[in-house]
Amino acid sequence: MAAQRLSAKNFDVALYEAKASFGRKFLLAGRGGLNLTHSEEPQKFMARYGPSATFFQEKLARFSPDDLRSWSEDLGIKTFVGSSGRVFPETFKASPLLRAWLRRLQEQGVVLQPGCRWQGIENPPPRDAKPGDTKPGDAPLELRILDREGIEFTVTADAILLALGGASWPRMGSDGKWLQGFKQMGVPCTEFQPSNCGFNVSWSDSFKQRYAGTALKNLGLTAGSMHARGEIMIADYGVEGGGVYALGRALRAELRETAEARLVLDLKPDLDCRKIAQRLSTQRKKDSLSSRLRKSIRLAPAAAALLRECHAGADLSSPEQIAAAVKAVPVALTGSQPLERAISSVGGLDLESVNNELMVKNLPGVFVAGEMLDWDAPTGGYLLQGTFATAACAAEGIENWLSDLSPHSGTSGSQ
Repeated sequence: MAAQRLSAKNFDVALYEAKASFGRKFLLAGRGGLNLTHSEEPQKFMARYGPSATFFQEKLARFSPDDLRSWSEDLGIKTFVGSSGRVFPETFKASPLLRAWLRRLQEQGVVLQPGCRWQGIENPPPRDAKPGDTKPGDAPLELRILDREGIEFTVTADAILLALGGASWPRMGSDGKWLQGFKQMGVPCTEFQPSNCGFNVSWSDSFKQRYAGTALKNLGLTAGSMHARGEIMIADYGVEGGGVYALGRALRAELRETAEARLVLDLKPDLDCRKIAQRLSTQRKKDSLSSRLRKSIRLAPAAAALLRECHAGADLSSPEQIAAAVKAVPVALTGSQPLERAISSVGGLDLESVNNELMVKNLPGVFVAGEMLDWDAPTGGYLLQGTFATAACAAEGIENWLSDLSPHSGTSGSQ
């Protein structure tokens, strides 16, 4: 995104990619349908970024969900809003968009260099450097890059944009190994943790064997003071799914403090306790609990089994007790799945380590974007939107940083 925007303004741009081809993680994001962004109103959209919302308010004003849709359509890929409010390309796939995108970069003269892994910055500015200490062109930056043959070479640039990713899906290239190098350069950083990941639950063998792989839709979910509406997937290790991911921030915080986090599920969020109890009271008591729940409130067998699993030993003899149990199923989470199985990660460069244009404060001329920065958002289009917005803002920052130079006097490197 940054390479496209800068090359369109006649900057000389080289794009270095660690893997053998570009956009592998982008293709992975589109494996089940490329969810580019979301159509919900701006205030609600902003709230999805939690503690990072203030940081993103200005970034999303400069590159909004509507801007992202316009960008896609400018590449010839129309978008549509799904029933959930999520925005997808009409093709529903990532590959046509990626192909059109790479063609546009080539047409604009971007030098594409796959198989080149960033190794560090040669002679970086002093640890106590400030943006005002260095001006563009004073001391060109030098990137150390390792090619696919294992040969290291150096690239000189007037500005560098690093988009090295977080630490999820390391086989796609984002392994987070760059973090230690930034710490050594005196940049404030936070260690990576999994985000948008599954959580572990000690299911009974019988429940796990029968229901692992089953989805439960349209649930109400609560963790601490956070609430969400969505679905979960029962896994052999525990639970995952969009509803769980939306509450990940609260669940991780609780797990840092205690050995278990408590996820509370409302199996029928559109019915209150009174209505559920009324419907149950019309059922024959000699019928099984699953049968009564199915006939009265159309509760799926897996949901009824989950209720019994998590309310084991509770007194469920009256309609009122059963109704209360349906509205609050406590799931004890004992930990999260590892980074390599997470959709995204939190951690990386502290947001305070960069200025408003995403230049690292003590590395003048070095800009960062995407999951290198320590921010968090659930799935649903917020991750890609946030990544695109930081790229657009960083590109604008580079343009401003190099405003004293002729557009052709240097190279803006982006990896």
